[in-house]
Amino acid sequence: MKSDPNHYINRELSWLKFNQRVLNQAQYAKVPVLERLKFLAITSSNMDEFFMVRVGGLQLQQAQGIDAPDPSGATVTEQLNAVYARVNTIISDQYECFLNSIEPILQQEGITRVISAKANAMCRESLQRFFEQEVYPVLSPMDLDPDAPFPLLSNLGFYLCVRMASGDQEAPHRFAFIPIGKSLSRFVKLPGDRGTYTYAMLEDVVGHFVEQYYPGKRVEECIAFRVTRNADVSVREDSASDLILGMEEVLSSRRSADFVRLEIDANASEATLIFLIEKLGLDQRDVFKIPGPLDLSALMSIIEIDGFPTLRDTVWPPQRSPQIDSTKSMFENIAAQDILLCHPYESFEPVVRLVEEAANDPDVLAIKQTLYRTSRKSPIVASLKRAAELGKYVTVVVELKARFDEARNMVWARELERSGVQVIYGVRGLKTHAKICIVVRREVDGIVRYVHFGTGNYNETTSRMYSDISYLTCNESLGKDASAFFNAITGYSQPQPYELLESAPLGLRKKLISLIEEETQRRLQGQKAFIYAKLNALVDPEIIQALYRASRAGVVVRLNIRGICCLKPGVEGLSENISVVSIVDRFLEHARIIHFCHGGQDAVFISSADWMPRSLDRRIELLTPIEDPASKQKLIDILATYFQDNQNAWKLTADGSYERLEPIPGQSQLRAQKQLYQSSVNSVKAAELATRSKFEPHLPHQ
Repeated sequence: MKSDPNHYINRELSWLKFNQRVLNQAQYAKVPVLERLKFLAITSSNMDEFFMVRVGGLQLQQAQGIDAPDPSGATVTEQLNAVYARVNTIISDQYECFLNSIEPILQQEGITRVISAKANAMCRESLQRFFEQEVYPVLSPMDLDPDAPFPLLSNLGFYLCVRMASGDQEAPHRFAFIPIGKSLSRFVKLPGDRGTYTYAMLEDVVGHFVEQYYPGKRVEECIAFRVTRNADVSVREDSASDLILGMEEVLSSRRSADFVRLEIDANASEATLIFLIEKLGLDQRDVFKIPGPLDLSALMSIIEIDGFPTLRDTVWPPQRSPQIDSTKSMFENIAAQDILLCHPYESFEPVVRLVEEAANDPDVLAIKQTLYRTSRKSPIVASLKRAAELGKYVTVVVELKARFDEARNMVWARELERSGVQVIYGVRGLKTHAKICIVVRREVDGIVRYVHFGTGNYNETTSRMYSDISYLTCNESLGKDASAFFNAITGYSQPQPYELLESAPLGLRKKLISLIEEETQRRLQGQKAFIYAKLNALVDPEIIQALYRASRAGVVVRLNIRGICCLKPGVEGLSENISVVSIVDRFLEHARIIHFCHGGQDAVFISSADWMPRSLDRRIELLTPIEDPASKQKLIDILATYFQDNQNAWKLTADGSYERLEPIPGQSQLRAQKQLYQSSVNSVKAAELATRSKFEPHLPHQ
């Protein structure tokens, strides 16, 4: 049966509403001003990826004459028109927030941006010296010869466009580019009072002294601009005998792909605009006039300056888990009990420690692990290399197709191979997005498998910024399933049925639909039924239709969807039993937790997968049941905490808009992330108190 387009929210507009919620945090007066600046920078970085991938993909479809409607009924052309209108509104909101709200507060607090032309004598002297000693020797102009090929401009490249008088009546303008590049910081520190931070933007400094590049020429204009290329390019695995070579072709293609966006100083002249639009092959719709500094994501550099503690969030250091005894090995800890960690409130260190200990332990026979995104100096990668060098059997599935991390992953793959690691470059036609590590160890009673399942990447850096779940166990059934999972990926063998796990693209969709339908049938039989889920995105039409059926049957469906949500909640006769909230706070919500009533048995899962077609059909993902009673209850409590948030939660309404949730009269304020952190702190204190309260007598030797 064909679904009604009115039952769906457009994917692209839903994502833009998510970015608007991030921007709302930048506008929120309760948030410390440097944290507001961080959220503002994130919105800009998010928009870069949105244009490279989503808008680039839509433009490619339009160019190919594809204008089919999406599940919401919007054609490609209609989606692009709606996207451009919404993006222009967001840009206006971004710069209103920065120029008229955040920047004035920063200036009051001693963080000041100086315009070169208006600088005082001391700053002018500093800027002159900086330009002559550091800028002029480094940055080289690119002359644009009308008879020569147009230069290759880099994706997200930042340039100054210099317009000069040519003296030719037929072609009165001569143009040149000055690439700003990345070798020099965009933030030029200037002398100022102690305890303050004064800076100028590099492009402003270069523009102020630009005539020194062109002595004897009349410079009429010097304008900053930035270009974005289409990055929606994928490897042709059927024709790439060597996947690394195929990925190198993808990276090369991105460098010369079509332009999809031009960001330019709002003061640009019509002559410069026409020149750039013509040379870049863009339409007027692709041009965004920016009323302030371009690329607000660069403001992360200001956030990272030393000092100004009152302008930042209170530090929440990750807590050690009371489940883990630091005097014992991770093998002893996991053998004693299953361990569930909630990051970043609880430290990611035990996961790193497991791999490090496995590399050095003579009883460990093998380590098998997936790597999707890692840190630049990954201790986990270092441990895997060391394990192989010590003679252990190490297998690593490195996903080369992890978008925008392809180059780094290729470097890791080659380094691992040189150390003797068996490296698998994912699976043909699929992305390996599952997060799993298995350590095979010989013990007195035989072989034991220690397994880590996660919702986030093996990246100790982002583990301090992303909210994720780790589950450490030596459960025999999960260990067997983990071995079967790796054997299917690495051995070119037919996947075997799992005892407990479920994976995409084979059975995960079917499993989720089955669990939803079981709740629906139980409710139709008069039993209690509910579905609670925390995910990053809900896009899949088949899952959405199953949830609508559950709602019509009376199943209570509570969803915490951080980003894209194409389901419409609260629609009479369709989804009145479904509610959707989204939390945007200091940490990026990334954990995926699912809880079904399951006839009162509480079926609880963690997963690497969101409910999206790509996750269920085109990726290798895992759904892990949590059956250990203590771990299960901890997840249930975590999920319940998220649904109680009335400080940083937004409610999705039936018309697709979001409303910030506020405490109802008489209700206490609850901020989920703060509550989860405080719970971690309290658990550590309780464990320390219990240890101090325990009396252990010294017994005489026998």
